[in-house]
Amino acid sequence: MDALNKTKRYVYFIGIDISKETLDIAVMVQGSVLVHNTIPNEPKSIRDHMLRLKASLEFTTRNTVVGMENTGIYGNHVINKLKTLKIDTVVDPPLRIKNSSGLIRAKTDKKDAERIALYLYKSRDILRLRIPRRPIIEQLAGLSSLRKRLQSLHIAMRVPLKEHTGFVKKGLIEQNNRLCSRSFDALRLDIKDVEDSIEATWKADEETNRLMTLMQSVPCVGPVVALEILICTNEFKNIRTIRQFASYAGVAPFQYKSGTTIRKKTRVSKIANKKMKALLHNSAVLAKKFIPDIKAYYHRKTDIEGKHKMSVLNAIRLKIAARVYSCIKTTDYTRKYMSTNLLRILPRQFNQLRSIKPV
Repeated sequence: MDALNKTKRYVYFIGIDISKETLDIAVMVQGSVLVHNTIPNEPKSIRDHMLRLKASLEFTTRNTVVGMENTGIYGNHVINKLKTLKIDTVVDPPLRIKNSSGLIRAKTDKKDAERIALYLYKSRDILRLRIPRRPIIEQLAGLSSLRKRLQSLHIAMRVPLKEHTGFVKKGLIEQNNRLCSRSFDALRLDIKDVEDSIEATWKADEETNRLMTLMQSVPCVGPVVALEILICTNEFKNIRTIRQFASYAGVAPFQYKSGTTIRKKTRVSKIANKKMKALLHNSAVLAKKFIPDIKAYYHRKTDIEGKHKMSVLNAIRLKIAARVYSCIKTTDYTRKYMSTNLLRILPRQFNQLRSIKPV
């Protein structure tokens, strides 16, 4: 998402607090709330209400911006209608909006809508409009979530049965495994079907096929990691640089110091996409075992220079992400980069990330 340089055109700032059943809508002008309404979270109600506001306040699509928190599927109706009406929309993480509100005591849907409108007004110089995802990315995101839920169910059933070993009679363990065998088989088949559907979907589109192929050309970046990067970055439209992605994924180191007395170790922030970070960590663990240059780098940093193992693993996470971003702007990793020594370049990039700002 690109920062806007069109702040002077906005006169009306509309904050929407989303719940499953209702929407609370607050309209703000010059820091004061003019209108507050509560409507059903239904497409027709949203369209009618926005048209009524447009008629009564005489706002246009050029002087109005609407903002809301990212609430997943509950925001689909309002986002789609705003897109149809061609009204600028901001969808930001709840934590970002909450942190901009200062000390909060009371919490109601009405207050939340007003706070979102105030957030838009105060942040008008740095607002970033929502860039819609293509339908195929929405489809892949849904399939990815479905796969994750099925895998969670499989793990939730399998792990307790494994833990019985050594503590429960063997006959009882065999009985439990037999009783659950059809469920395990069904879940495995469902997961396989979802994975096949994911692969067929991204291969059917020229752009997603190109990006997925380039990302998977990087050693230890498999289809699951590549797909998550594709979805999170919206095909690299929302998070365009490695600096932004490192902050988003929680692999960028930040300083922590104040005055002359408080000086803590430079470390990564807890504000991150934990799923993306975990997937990068899995890739980093594989890379330090099987990729020669990464293996040598890990050995040098831990055994020779005495660096903390997790710190070095975090640097490897960043190396992998940097290689992905480098490949999507150029060409296949194996054709262009396997012959060059990235270890001379990437550590310098890693040090530069210490001063970046969070996405």
